[in-house]
Amino acid sequence: MSETKVIAICNQKGGVGKTTTALNLGVGLVREGKKVILIDADPQGDLTASLGWDGDDIDDSLGQLMFRVTTDGKPDISGAILHHEEGIDLIPSNLDLSSMETQLVNAMSREKVLSSLIREIRGSYDYVLIDCSPSLGMITVNALTAADSVIIPVQSQYLPAKGMTQLMRSIDKVQTHTNENLKIEGIVMTMVDSRTRLSREVIDTIRSNFGMRVKIFDTQIPAGVRAAEASKAGQSIFRYDPDSKPARAYTQLTKEVLRDAERNITRDAASVAR
Repeated sequence: MSETKVIAICNQKGGVGKTTTALNLGVGLVREGKKVILIDADPQGDLTASLGWDGDDIDDSLGQLMFRVTTDGKPDISGAILHHEEGIDLIPSNLDLSSMETQLVNAMSREKVLSSLIREIRGSYDYVLIDCSPSLGMITVNALTAADSVIIPVQSQYLPAKGMTQLMRSIDKVQTHTNENLKIEGIVMTMVDSRTRLSREVIDTIRSNFGMRVKIFDTQIPAGVRAAEASKAGQSIFRYDPDSKPARAYTQLTKEVLRDAERNITRDAASVAR
């Protein structure tokens, strides 16, 4: 198995497709032969629900695991991992994670609690995808500190310049203080309706304001209800409606992420050779 890559799916604005992207990119990677685990780092537990589990019925959640790190050091993660029928694993979340936000204030190495957890599963998976909460609180800082890179879903149906600037500043702070190796994998445009002027304007704004610094993925995720319906059914879009436009888009996004990873490996190997 290749070296584990940890990717945070992050945007402090809700409703931009973070959970849908984490789920379908994860299953897309599984379909490409990769071993993948998802981490639901949102107290609302939307990713957990989207894979068919009720967070209220879960005994071992991410919040409980993080609490044990702060008290015992090394919790047993294996008992908390759920296995989905589509071949992907999950560390679930529920409202226990909300209380963890407050408890982290007084914890030692508080920004690195999630890093300690992920260290226990590095080497067992090709990819760890973290679905972040729609905030820039301590749990999200933990996710960015644990990650190798971040993918930023941006909804193409509103003008996001101010929120994007705040997110970039937060990523800069993490790079400066807790994770100097954090890379921005790229921005993926979601809920795109190319027929509307607003969608086109938002995409142009993102490209002009951030395209010189950050990769904008070529793949755009189209607007539609099929992906949301798939989540309600506890399935990926590939299982729910494999011929839909979102399924084709997430297939292309998966291939684009893998191509970028291969290019980075080749570039790093060339740098070492020099």
